[in-house]
Amino acid sequence: MSRATLSFRVRVAPGAGVTAIEYPGTAGERLPATLILAHGAGANQHSDFMTRYAGGLAARGLSVVTFNFLYTEQRRRAPDRPTALEACWRAVVEAVSQRISPGTQLFGGGKSMGGRIASQVAAADGADSPLAGLVFLGYPLHPAGRPDTRRDSHLPRIRIPMLFVQGSRDALGSPRDVGPSLRRLGPAAQLFTVDGGDHSFTVPKRWPVAQEDVDAQVQDAVRAWVSGVLQRTGGRKR
Repeated sequence: MSRATLSFRVRVAPGAGVTAIEYPGTAGERLPATLILAHGAGANQHSDFMTRYAGGLAARGLSVVTFNFLYTEQRRRAPDRPTALEACWRAVVEAVSQRISPGTQLFGGGKSMGGRIASQVAAADGADSPLAGLVFLGYPLHPAGRPDTRRDSHLPRIRIPMLFVQGSRDALGSPRDVGPSLRRLGPAAQLFTVDGGDHSFTVPKRWPVAQEDVDAQVQDAVRAWVSGVLQRTGGRKR
């Protein structure tokens, strides 16, 4: 593990806990914010995507905390039921809240399923959410090939700003697919389109922009969005 990261344990239930990893933001450019980033259904926090994006955002001054859901911590393949996933998310938020310094704002989100679970918790919390905003790295609006099976009915109940980062080739929710949902959400929701990107923002081999530059553009956009939310709220959770 890199010297720039710190691992800690989070108790989820009696006799059960998960591992979380903190990626501190770079000193000198550090934002007064920490982003809790949850992994997708098919990989844990050590996947290439998660470590690449957590490290890239931290290098841009945004501290990041990743964690394993309980099923991946226990090396099970199938995700837990939504209630168990949400309970794990809440436990991590509580643990991170106790670790951050005063004046630091919490943001949440994740890759695919991880972001969806964060959105479900934020919708249930409504105005009482402890988060200042949500970042979705490939929101899974619908299963692949089933665009009519939408997972957006809870989104209007979220009372904090949201950033949707969607690849233009995302089979689970292209920018065109998520457009109607975002229009219903109004100015609280913003969209960043990854041209040529799939559900993991991977572009074709002959794409005119290199993959590392695509990733950098996304990470720059997330950092800028978080900074904008902090400026609009005066650095305080509304």
